[in-house]
Order: sequence, then structure tokens, then C-alpha cells
Amino acid sequence: MAVPKKRTSKSKSRSRKANWKNKTTISSQKAISLAKSLLTGKPNSFIYLRNSDYNNNSNPEVDVKN
Repeated sequence: MAVPKKRTSKSKSRSRKANWKNKTTISSQKAISLAKSLLTGKPNSFIYLRNSDYNNNSNPEVDVKN
């Protein structure tokens, strides 16, 4: 089993934790933004078919999961 040779400094471990938290914050903000755009009915970065569009569409290659 691998064992670290020296103890990691507090500043290094705190900066790694801060980077990890910033990544989660950014991804959560993107998810909230996407959800808001879907609720308003004007999505710009996400393409999807509604059920009525799917029933009228004759393209069998489009897969929509409900």
C-alpha cells in the first residue's frame, strides 16, 4: 500500500478543497440555469422534443425518454 512520504500542508489541502467546491458550484449553477430556461420555454443550450412534437415527428431515429 502506498504511503505519502511527507504530510500535505494545510494550504495545499485547503486549496484542493476550494477547487473541488468551486467545480460543484459552477455545475450546480449551470443545472439551475438550464432548468430555468426549460421552465420558461426558451431553451438555448438544450434541444429536446415535447411529447406532441414527438408524436407528430415521423423520424424513427430520434429517441426520447419520458
